[in-house]
Amino acid sequence: MSSTNTAVSKALARFARISPRKARVVANLVRGRHAGEALQLLEFTKKSGAPFLKKLIESAVANAKSNETGVDLDSLFVETVFVDKAPNKFMRRWRPRAMGRATRVQKGLSHITLILGARK
Repeated sequence: MSSTNTAVSKALARFARISPRKARVVANLVRGRHAGEALQLLEFTKKSGAPFLKKLIESAVANAKSNETGVDLDSLFVETVFVDKAPNKFMRRWRPRAMGRATRVQKGLSHITLILGARK
């Protein structure tokens, strides 16, 4: 990260109902892009994680508008985005198996963190 970039706003999506593996594919698409360009890209991406990231970028832009006075919205870019696995205590499912057994099906949950920066 160069010294000309500064973190402007942050947005979190906690317990998002998408597996981390699927969300990371879309997170890698938008990392380092301008906020407007990332929103336009996510509008037409057919991946299941696109709506989650789109809503998160819109939230971070709104946070930048309300929290920082005098910030140039055209200079905002996705500085950092990462996806972590969330604890999965309430989305347990069971699948019947042979000989009367059952196995657990884990439904993926994610914590998505996005930080917008401003280029000078």
